[in-house]
Amino acid sequence: MKQLRLVVSVPEGEDFEAALAFYRDVLGMPQQEAYEGEDDARVVILGAGRATLELSNAAQVRYIDRVEAEGQPSATLRVALEVTDAPASTADAVEGGAELVAEPRQTPWRSVNSRLNGPAGLQLTLFEELD
Repeated sequence: MKQLRLVVSVPEGEDFEAALAFYRDVLGMPQQEAYEGEDDARVVILGAGRATLELSNAAQVRYIDRVEAEGQPSATLRVALEVTDAPASTADAVEGGAELVAEPRQTPWRSVNSRLNGPAGLQLTLFEELD
């Protein structure tokens, strides 16, 4: 395996430029590549640091949801992004258009996590490692 790339299809009618600005400018994901095609087709590839795939069983998901979001259920696909300052990044994300689901809080696994609903239908966890 050489790369994990999460492909996000911005729904018809949703503002592609706003979604791009949120992930690139608000969350700080650097643009690596961009391509344009016929009929206004566009794709932009943003850097997101190291990629991993986290698989959790139903019991673990319920536990994470209790700790991270007062029991509010997470989506089947939730994108977790490591940041250097979870409270500041959460505030920036909300100001930039994300919907706050749960405020930043310290978790039993020594991180500060918040949960948001971001553009293009992505549920996000912003996390800051404390160790």
